[in-house]
Amino acid sequence: MNAPLRRVGVVALILFGLLFANLNWVMAVKSDEYRTSPYNGRVMLAEYDHKRGTILAGGVALAESRATNGDLKYLRVYPTSPAAYAHIVGFRPVQGAAIDIERTENEFLAGTSDKLFADRLRDIFSNEKTPGGNVVLSVMRRAQETAYQELVKNKKGAKVGAVVALDPRTGAILAMASTPSYDPNPLTSHNTDAANAAYNKLDKDPNEPLLNRATQETFPPGSTFKVILSAAALSRGYTINTPIPAGPSYQPPQTDHKITNAAASICPEPQVTLIEALTESCNTGYAQLGVTLGPQAIIDTATAFGFNDPSLTYGRLDSDVKQSPVAESLVGKLTRDDGQPDPPKIAQSSIGQNDVRMTPMEGAMLAAAVANNGSQMRPYLVEQLLGPDLITRHYTAVPKQLRQSCTSQIAGDLREMMVSAVENGTGKAAQIDGYEVGGKTGTAENAENEKDHGWFIGFARNKDGVPVAAVAVFLKNAGSGGSSESARIAGQVMKAIIAEKGGK
Repeated sequence: MNAPLRRVGVVALILFGLLFANLNWVMAVKSDEYRTSPYNGRVMLAEYDHKRGTILAGGVALAESRATNGDLKYLRVYPTSPAAYAHIVGFRPVQGAAIDIERTENEFLAGTSDKLFADRLRDIFSNEKTPGGNVVLSVMRRAQETAYQELVKNKKGAKVGAVVALDPRTGAILAMASTPSYDPNPLTSHNTDAANAAYNKLDKDPNEPLLNRATQETFPPGSTFKVILSAAALSRGYTINTPIPAGPSYQPPQTDHKITNAAASICPEPQVTLIEALTESCNTGYAQLGVTLGPQAIIDTATAFGFNDPSLTYGRLDSDVKQSPVAESLVGKLTRDDGQPDPPKIAQSSIGQNDVRMTPMEGAMLAAAVANNGSQMRPYLVEQLLGPDLITRHYTAVPKQLRQSCTSQIAGDLREMMVSAVENGTGKAAQIDGYEVGGKTGTAENAENEKDHGWFIGFARNKDGVPVAAVAVFLKNAGSGGSSESARIAGQVMKAIIAEKGGK
């Protein structure tokens, strides 16, 4: 064989080898991805050939599939207060990817999950088309719809906000609302041009209605971060009655900037006790306390309550499905480039400013840990997975502890301080007759020439000391009185939870 033919033969063998390797790679590695791709037309037609499962809360359908006369035999609809549940349920478009619960529980809803193998096997012999499985959420409808409506109609005119309410004992998400919101129904239209136009309009909206502010965005927490400083102090020998330096102003070392209080009447005396400082929301007291404690104490305590955790997710508590991620809440840098403490940064961070950032989910988890004797539970949204018959249980949530944030003693001290802040301080609007309510308001400065954000984090316990709810409310650019309005909304949401649980 001459040299040119030999070279051609070698090239042909190499190309054949590459083709063979590529085919094997596609079959072994990429087959599932291609098979389940939302852009695969054959998959789409097959999925719409049988009924997708229902997403429920409180026995009511939040998402269901209805029969049509078209090529796609079922239309996905969201019949119950769609904007109130949009950031929880999400949507499943004809083309493109699903989001939120429609995404994380897609295989179970579509009937392709291993949990539903027996149903698929039965269909082969019966020639039936069994619907997909059903997902039951932990959300309480009255609480969810109250949270959404209170955000929409808040008395400060804030256009952007979020509410998260948890069961402190289990981590169950009882309400999670974000504004502005959207109606997912146009996004699932079988007219894909119309559906894409509806999506593009939402995607280009500067108010970002598709963004879930409860979990996907962080904000400066303002004075709610003083709960973390209080826990840091209590874990290092302070008591609720330990005096700390206060006064009308404080100038940290290495800076000309002075920290003052929100009003001249707040802690003007040279010293206040720790419980008085939280009750009054004493900026000068907490700024000095933070500088005294130092950066490591602040970072360690914040981390123990859930800050600096990039792995936090919510959805289902088992690990065989993709969960929805929560943006990382951060303390920020508290040291100089040489590693030494940076007093100006520490002072500002101690009152929830500087680079401190928190999600509303983290705010609710912080309050929940305090209410639950320091035990912080893993948040979850899926309560049960039911078979197509709505009877067979394929999964039931079993609550799991995420971390022990502090001792029971420290949690008890923090509760006493937060109850004082609601009964005697800035959180009075959250009070509920017959229940012990504790909390902390927060006013957070942001961009120059913009109104302050308003926060409230808190909890409610019944007369037997059993925690019934923990909540965080955030109002962006709410301005003066925004934190009080957040406290009022929190009270309304907790009242709705109490009522739905059968309390008064």
